[in-house]
Amino acid sequence: MYNTTVIFPDGYSPYSENVSQGRIPGPDLMAHCRNYRGSEFGSAMFQLLTTIGLFLVAMGAMLAAFAFQIYALTYLMMLPAAGLLVRVFIIQHDCGHASFFKSRRVNDMVGRALSILTFTPYDVWRRSHNMHHASSGNLSQRGVGSIDTLTVEEYQALAPRQKLAYRIYRNPFILLLLATPIYVILIQRYPSAPALPYFADYKHLPVSQTWKSVVGLDAALMLFYAAFMAAFGWKALLFVFIPTVALTSLIGGWLFYIQHQFEDSYWNHKGEWDFQAAALHGSSYYVLPKVLQWFSGNIGLHHIHHLCPTIPNYKLQECLDDNAELQHINRMTLRESLKCIRWALWDEEHQKMIAFRDLKTA
Repeated sequence: MYNTTVIFPDGYSPYSENVSQGRIPGPDLMAHCRNYRGSEFGSAMFQLLTTIGLFLVAMGAMLAAFAFQIYALTYLMMLPAAGLLVRVFIIQHDCGHASFFKSRRVNDMVGRALSILTFTPYDVWRRSHNMHHASSGNLSQRGVGSIDTLTVEEYQALAPRQKLAYRIYRNPFILLLLATPIYVILIQRYPSAPALPYFADYKHLPVSQTWKSVVGLDAALMLFYAAFMAAFGWKALLFVFIPTVALTSLIGGWLFYIQHQFEDSYWNHKGEWDFQAAALHGSSYYVLPKVLQWFSGNIGLHHIHHLCPTIPNYKLQECLDDNAELQHINRMTLRESLKCIRWALWDEEHQKMIAFRDLKTA
């Protein structure tokens, strides 16, 4: 096996069994990606300062327009503001991988500070997200940090009530439009959320590992946004900033969904699952227009990110450009990604994602 560095939660490690020939990344590809690991202070600071600066300018313009009751301009500016907040989250994301800056302490400080804008408790998210990296595509290690996905056999074995619950959960309106802002703004305010009842051994973080991060952020949010309301009024918070966070969560939720929920993804059980094969073949290369790629902090180059999570986002494009093989793996355009809305189940027999309507012929 070739080494790929991932920061795993305490006491958690991935399996490392081999899979069938042709699905494991070659040593040349791994060696190529390793060349782009590590942060660059100048690039990191430039990205951080420009992103935060532009976000503050966008928010200032929205608040000024709202104060003068120019509501059309207020909500016209909300889309770029939300895009910039997505970019802020990507920086927080890289801090969680200890890739944005060289110092782990600086990464953690910046990540926690940005959580006041993203509403996402940094330490909880860092742990759960690294659980996602450690087990993505592993049918024997599903749990927190990922979108719950059942196999056809598992779904068919459910009781009628559970089948209905899973269908509701996987409904695009629920999963991609309703659940994401509720999760980001409300559910993340609690130290522990109940797991959905689909897996017998659902991996989760105990409250002992979450409450400090969640309660600490909740206290910081109350203080920060109390000051915000004192300066701009409660209406500005309720009708300007909160909708911006909600729109950000919708964009981010879609990006996270499309990164792994595509037809020819990768899922396997323990004994056949391989970390590096899952990272490369179970993560999409989302080909976005350059302006959207900029707002999303290159996170669409997700196959590279999962293969080598310690590459900071500002080096991902260079890594892609310098390797022709990476440019053709799991390539998906914006138009092509729209059909992924239908996928809901992993068909183990045909090794692909299918829709509920395909069950009769699966």
